[in-house]
Amino acid sequence: MTRFTLAAAVALLSSATAMAAPAGPWSTGQKIDEIAGNSSELNTPSLDGCPILSPDGHQLYMASNRPESAGDSTPDLNIWVATRASVDEPFGAPEKLPAPINSAANDFCPTPLRGGKLLFVSNRSTAESCGQGDIYLSRLHPKKGWLDPRHLRCAPDGPNSSLDEQGPSLIEVDGGHQLFFSRSSAAPNPVVPGELFVSSRPDGGRFGSATAIAELNSPANDIQPNVRKDGRELVFSSNHPYPGAQGAQDIYVSTRDSVDATWSAPVNLGSAVNTAAAETRPSLSWDAAALLYGRAPGPEGSADIFISTR
Repeated sequence: MTRFTLAAAVALLSSATAMAAPAGPWSTGQKIDEIAGNSSELNTPSLDGCPILSPDGHQLYMASNRPESAGDSTPDLNIWVATRASVDEPFGAPEKLPAPINSAANDFCPTPLRGGKLLFVSNRSTAESCGQGDIYLSRLHPKKGWLDPRHLRCAPDGPNSSLDEQGPSLIEVDGGHQLFFSRSSAAPNPVVPGELFVSSRPDGGRFGSATAIAELNSPANDIQPNVRKDGRELVFSSNHPYPGAQGAQDIYVSTRDSVDATWSAPVNLGSAVNTAAAETRPSLSWDAAALLYGRAPGPEGSADIFISTR
């Protein structure tokens, strides 16, 4: 019995150590297509952004308005996926996801989840649409392919609103899930700066009304949150002039002691990640050791994908 207890304790300690989130400074961001072996097609002269890794790290999801043919002069944003056989191998060229994920409208901000599920944003116009860009949820069926996306309910009953929802990020909590996202509007009548929100869903239930994250929102444009899987670290994009701001949209981080605690004051990730250009839609890998984000304008196109590690 003593041996078993000691072994169990050692195993538990090893497990806890392995699961601890990495700390320390972020490395200087690299353009993802310039990392040895990765496909040169990960970035193009078009807009390439909204990057995020699948939980197992084998797929890189992104949004792009790259033309699909020589005659495609005004392409919409579509969701694309690049694949690799293992986390130690390079990514191949991205492929556009089929309908019903992509549509004739703009489809972007993909967020792959465990179990083959996918959250994303679309401004497709349907009878259930709430406004400019709404959050949808789909699942990849092993035989049927991607299932028809399920539209999340409109406010005040659900998280979608008449504004533009962006950057959905889902975490598991005791008794359900928390969905983080932002709301904003670039429309001139009027422009509505982004704010960060969270919506909760009990097990077996549906996402409810959204609550603004007061301690992280500013008078500026706070958008596209992404939360570490344990719910204790959040990265987002903001153009608020916090200390260390580099210009335009920068990436900030906030932490909390538990999923019930208040978020800390945002901290700029510094010049290794941020520049005078706009850094947007940051996302943490499943192990939180990598940070992906977009930069607009990019060295190659109107927006390019970068990655940093710690």
